[in-house]
Amino acid sequence: MTDIVKEIASFNAKRDPERLAMKYKLMRSSPFVFLRGTCHLFYERLPQGSVLASAPAVWICGDMHLENFGSYKGDNRLVYFDINDFDEACLAPSLYELIRLLTSVLVGADDLRVSRAEALALCHTAVEAYAAALRVGKARWIEAETSVGMVRDLFDALSKSSRVDLLNRRTELKGKQRVLRVDGKKALPVSDKARAEVTAFMNDFASHHGDPNNPDFYRIIDVARRIAGTGSLGVDRYVVLVEGKGSPDGNYLIDLKEALPSSVVPHVTTKQPAWQSESYRVVEIQRRCQAVSQALLHAVEFRQAPYVLRSLQPSEDRVALNAWNGKLPRLESVVNNMAELSAWAQLRSGGRQGSAIADDLIAFSNRKDWQVPLVELAAQCEAQVIEDWKTYCAAYDKGAFEVDAAPAPAPGKG
Repeated sequence: MTDIVKEIASFNAKRDPERLAMKYKLMRSSPFVFLRGTCHLFYERLPQGSVLASAPAVWICGDMHLENFGSYKGDNRLVYFDINDFDEACLAPSLYELIRLLTSVLVGADDLRVSRAEALALCHTAVEAYAAALRVGKARWIEAETSVGMVRDLFDALSKSSRVDLLNRRTELKGKQRVLRVDGKKALPVSDKARAEVTAFMNDFASHHGDPNNPDFYRIIDVARRIAGTGSLGVDRYVVLVEGKGSPDGNYLIDLKEALPSSVVPHVTTKQPAWQSESYRVVEIQRRCQAVSQALLHAVEFRQAPYVLRSLQPSEDRVALNAWNGKLPRLESVVNNMAELSAWAQLRSGGRQGSAIADDLIAFSNRKDWQVPLVELAAQCEAQVIEDWKTYCAAYDKGAFEVDAAPAPAPGKG
């Protein structure tokens, strides 16, 4: 039996202590947050020789759960709702994706105030929606005009959000120039050394990818360490405020994040391509799986390590899952959308470097031997996650996950 205390500590050992302390504290709050923060542990715990083994190999995001879907603006300037996190992406059995989604429904039931019976019902309808989407054999997508229920509510809210609104939430005006709001909630300070490194990197990036019609677009105004997500907290990550289309209200926010190896790969037998870098893996699989690629998405090298660079947009948001208001069909609709998006991503990326073609996925969808066993396996995974969370909580409360989280040197001190 894995010693999960040592496993979790070892996996997170090289992360930024200040943000890692935040991650450990969040993971203590509920089994659902623990699930989000321990993707590596989830796949290590998956039963071998289960129903998953017979599923065709496809490209998966690797960390599918209720919070890894959201809206974004594509490079065609339209806004979509889709899978939005590909840090753990790899080639794996198709049901690896669905088992994690179903487990998140069961583990997250208490957080959502959903009964056990309702959570199981959501799992069964999600499996049916996934199989039905595969059976059609054609990848679709979700945008404002095709959205319903809580996803439509999200699009309606986004229509009222602007770049200035995003900037006002993340920055402060000092005279006629903005600076990042370093509040310990979304951002932390950087040392002068890190600021200089990020500035030099962005200047070099601009020289290769800048717009000749707007040579100052990537001119740096401010830099901070970014706080975001759960699983990736502590990974080297920055938010960069750049000139964009003009100060103060045309500024852009850029996310620069280190790409680490997929924690799923050690637990699959599927042969992986020889990617030129981990960031190239993340970006390439994301481009294959999403209906339209996210705007300003690049695989880059920073400090001789792989990083993913992308813009932070006013159109980025998640569905407010707690707004189902006791009406189960509203929650069922969005969970079904998530299952469908998984199927569409697999169809869209099919036939690439060893992934199953549409005919194989259609044939799999018509089989009846995996659907009920998959929900039963999700219930086993749920029980394992809750048991592991309780072990984690006991260890956390005894101080096993204390880290030296001294803040980084303030500008001028580093």
